[in-house]
Order: sequence, then C-alpha cells, then structure tokens
Amino acid sequence: MNFLNLKSFYEKYKFHLIVWGIYIIYEVFILGLVSKIFKPAGIYVLIYLTNITVFYTYSFFLKKVLENGKGTLKIIKIFLLILSAIFVYIATTHLLGLLFVELGLFKVTAPLELNIGFVLNCIYRSLLYIGFATGYVFIDKSFEERKKVEALERQNLVTQIEKQALENDLVQSQNNYLRSQINPHFLFNTLNFIYNDARKKAPMAADAIMNLAEMMRYALKRPEASEMVPLSEEIEQIEHLINLHKLRTANTINLELEVTGDLFGLRFPPLILLTLVENIFKHGNVSHSTQPALIKVIYENNNLNISTINMINDNKGKQTESHHVGIDNIAKRLSNFYGTDYLFRYYKDPLNRYITEIDVDIVNPMAKLNR
Repeated sequence: MNFLNLKSFYEKYKFHLIVWGIYIIYEVFILGLVSKIFKPAGIYVLIYLTNITVFYTYSFFLKKVLENGKGTLKIIKIFLLILSAIFVYIATTHLLGLLFVELGLFKVTAPLELNIGFVLNCIYRSLLYIGFATGYVFIDKSFEERKKVEALERQNLVTQIEKQALENDLVQSQNNYLRSQINPHFLFNTLNFIYNDARKKAPMAADAIMNLAEMMRYALKRPEASEMVPLSEEIEQIEHLINLHKLRTANTINLELEVTGDLFGLRFPPLILLTLVENIFKHGNVSHSTQPALIKVIYENNNLNISTINMINDNKGKQTESHHVGIDNIAKRLSNFYGTDYLFRYYKDPLNRYITEIDVDIVNPMAKLNR
C-alpha cells in the first residue's frame, strides 16, 4: 500500500521533483565545481528545506490573495505577504540552523548570530524564491484558465450538437405530423381496387381516384436523410390536387399554376408547397370569374421564389382565422431547414387577396454538374 502511495505521489508531483532535482544539482555540484567550494551536507539540507518551504507556502497564499483580493487591497495584501515571507525565511533559517548545530548535522566555529550579513543573505535568497513562486503561480493560473476555456468550448460544442439533434428531431416530428394528417395508409389498397373497378364504368370517378392515389403514394414515401424532396415531385402532387378539385366542381375553379425555370435536381422541404395550395382551396375563393388564384414557382439564378395569390372567401366567416395554423407551421419548418437564410411573407392586399411569398437562395446541384 505504501509503495502504491509513493507511486501515486511521484506521478502527481513528478514535474516538481524533476525541476527541483535539476536546480539543486546545478547549485550544489555545478557551482561547487566552478568555485571549488563545497559546504557541509547539513547546510545544504537547511538551505533547500527552507527554500522549498517558503516557495510553496508563498505560492499557496499568493493564489488565495489573487483569487479573493481586489484593487488596491490586493496590492497591499501582496506587499504584506512578501514582507511576511522574508521574515519567516530569516527566522526559519536561523532557528533551523541552531537546531541542526545542536543535532550535530554540521559544525560551526562561532555561534550563529543574526548579523547584517546573515540577514542580507536571507533577504536575497527569500526574494529569489518569492520571484520563482510568483512566476510559478501565474503560469499555473494561466494553465487553469486555459483548461477552463477548453472545457467551455467542449461544452459549447456538445450543446450545439444536442441543439442540432433536437432541431432534426423537431423537423422529423413535424414531417410525421403532416403526413399523419393526409396519409390514411389503410385506404391506399382500397383506392387502388376501386380505381380498377371504376375505370370503365365511371371514368371521371376513376380519374379522381387515380389522382388521390398518386397523392397518397407520394405522401407515404419515406423522407431522405436530408429531409428534402425533389421540388418537381411536389409540383406533381399540386397538379393532382388541382385535378381532384376540378373533377369535384365540374371544372368551375379558376386557378393557374405557373412554373418557370429548370427544376431538375432541385430539392425543397416536403409538404410546404402542398400546404399553401391546400390553404387556397380551404380558405380562398377559387371560382372568381375575373381574379384567378395563382400559384407561381420561379427558379432563376439560383434563387427560388414561390408565391400564391387568391381572393379571400368572405363567405366562410370565422373559418378564415384558421388559415394561420398552416402558415405558422410553414414558417417554423422553413426556419428549421434554412435558419435565417430565407424570406417568407404573407399578407392581405387592398383587393381582398391573400398573398404568400417564399424566397430562398438555392444552388441546384445539377446546375453545377452541367457547368
């Protein structure tokens, strides 16, 4: 057990032991060989026992002063600490010298006295080790501060990773929530059966079933790891939705879909565009004779602009208030995907039209390949 304690002590203070060993060897042997003067071993024990004690004692109290002191009071405390260290060094050296003489560790030809030469030598040695201790304390504090900064940086990194994971989970949850609203999976096979049965007897009903089935097939797809889908596929679902409403209303709706630019390879968060169009049918007037509802998708110069314009259906009364539920969800999803690198506006204009605009800078990966 003692051996293990010694090993642990050595591992903990190995650097200190090595530095003190080198310093003592330098002072005792190197300087002794140069000056050709060697003192009794007892004197060296006395000197370095005192020096090392003052070094660590002063270091301990200096750390306390630096941690707790402020302003002028800290300077005064440091000055008093230096004076105390010098006094303790002189007194300890003298008392230990008397003790060592009594124990016979070294012999003297004259009694040890507190003369001016002894005091000046002690002041010089004490100031030397006070200087060493001061440098040691500041170096040690700089290492501690560096460790704290590194710990904070690691903590910030962990926090950022956790935050990103939470944001990814939020996006996934929102995707799943939207799919659960429009994806009655158990109806899919039934719709396929009805379509095949109605294709010859009722072509219009079969077309409606086919459009609905295609929308459900799209909604049932697993999202990719990036949570993005080809924008062209989203537009196909818009076309299916428009066809369904045309069949339901005997082609009386007045709605135009305009797509400008090459969307091949362009990816966009799923169900955002589809939600905007659903809001048009749910809350807008899509049968106005002179003011058609418009859905515009424009991709030019790496910029994607999506806008919808529709007359507000005043006949629905308070139901129009629920329009903002889907809009707020779209804003959150865009923020999750693009952070602050997007523009999303929605407002009512003087013509009683409801307008939404999405503007995002996107680099089409296929455009890079064609350069």
